[in-house]
Amino acid sequence: MNGWTSALRRGIGSLRKVSVFQWFLFVLMTLLAMFMLLPIVYLFNHALKPFYELFLYPPTFIARNPTIQNFIDLVVVTQSSVVPMTRYLFNSFVASFLVVLTSCLFSVLCAYPLSKHKFPGKGIIFSGIIISLMFAPEMVGIPRYFVISQLGIINTYWGHVLPLVAMPVGVFLMKQFIDQIPNELLEASKVEGAREHMIFLKIVIPLCMPALATTAILSFQSAWSTDETSTLFMENETMKTLPFFVNTLTNQLANNVANQGAAAAAALLLFIPNFIIFLLLQRKVITTMMHSGIK
Repeated sequence: MNGWTSALRRGIGSLRKVSVFQWFLFVLMTLLAMFMLLPIVYLFNHALKPFYELFLYPPTFIARNPTIQNFIDLVVVTQSSVVPMTRYLFNSFVASFLVVLTSCLFSVLCAYPLSKHKFPGKGIIFSGIIISLMFAPEMVGIPRYFVISQLGIINTYWGHVLPLVAMPVGVFLMKQFIDQIPNELLEASKVEGAREHMIFLKIVIPLCMPALATTAILSFQSAWSTDETSTLFMENETMKTLPFFVNTLTNQLANNVANQGAAAAAALLLFIPNFIIFLLLQRKVITTMMHSGIK
């Protein structure tokens, strides 16, 4: 009891030291955080609204009578599909897993020599990576198609993976993070007899876990949400992913008032994995931003 009382007194004492400007910032940031949360709250509530609430005017933000009927309607709609929804879901999980694995691996393998080694053309290569951040995916759609076609990986999982492996923002984040590792630590390891691959595996990789987690989040969001690879590189319907199925379903239901609830449920199902991955790894993202010079 005495411990709780002491903690309460210390908390009150700390609050008294907070200035008016700090209180103003606290309230402002809280309001901004609540505003940023509104689309997520709306997405969840929209999927749980009964049919008659979807078309109320003015529209309601919170579901008054939440129901899972929209998800039941979605199951009924998908049963009429030639390819079952579980096949699209399986393809999405396999493609996303491979994209996360390969993009993290190639990002750290590219960033480490750019950060800790000297070789001719290092500055030009890094500048090229930075410039590539400005290219929209649509600009490289045709070159990507020719590469995938020439490699003969159309209608394979590698057709989903290869276009998303190169991740300039991941290389940039990894390099900025590795720059913070003291050179003295790596040199001391070499003096102790550690070889280059041991330094990379035993020192660099463990210290870069926050940046790797951030790269994993970004690559997962990119792979899970895109329907570009299914549209451009997949001709076989059984090799297409969940975003393509949801977009097709939404377009089919665009003029179908009766199944708008199923479309809302499908949009929520597509969003939930991204939400869970971010919640699990969000602390690593903050650590990466603190140590990579991005504030």
